[in-house]
Amino acid sequence: MSTRRERAGFTLIEVLVALAVFAILSALAYGTLNQTLASADILGDRMQRLRNIQRAVQQLDQDFMQLTPRPVRQELGESLKPALQTDILSGFSLELTRAGWNNPSRVPRGTLQRVAYRLEDDKLRRYYWSVLDRTLSNEPTVMTLLDGVQSIEFRFMLDNGAYSPQWPPENRPGPLGLRERPRAVEILLTLANQDEIRRLIEIVP
Repeated sequence: MSTRRERAGFTLIEVLVALAVFAILSALAYGTLNQTLASADILGDRMQRLRNIQRAVQQLDQDFMQLTPRPVRQELGESLKPALQTDILSGFSLELTRAGWNNPSRVPRGTLQRVAYRLEDDKLRRYYWSVLDRTLSNEPTVMTLLDGVQSIEFRFMLDNGAYSPQWPPENRPGPLGLRERPRAVEILLTLANQDEIRRLIEIVP
């Protein structure tokens, strides 16, 4: 009577087939992992972009909501700049005087702050000075609020509900124009991807 010999181990073909199957599964898993990581990076970039936009809009909100009727002296001479001013000749899109400037370090200064906004190289930048009535020697502190900005526009609501593209309005000369504030400010931010952000901020009387 012959005995049947049991086979032990795997043949070469079986090993090669197993390796081929393992390689295919590894490639599929690697591709899925890469796609997942790429999607996570894209989502992370978008979330960071959204946070930057929210931070910029929040800063604009705070500045306009704290707008105070305090004119400032021109850098040269004794004439005054309005508390809120849009003047392309000044080099800034907009300047304003705001209250509520925190002073946690108790530096010897007031709580009012002169702020300006300007668009440079597709970047929205905020400037502020340590003094209100500055001279040419007073250098501003500059902060980039948001990049990828194509344009920024301001419109100012008058008492009758109409809007003016500039401030002070043309019919507000003299001391009245220096201290007067609009009822509200509408901000239109156009981003590089053509998205628009429109914000209406009420000015506290």
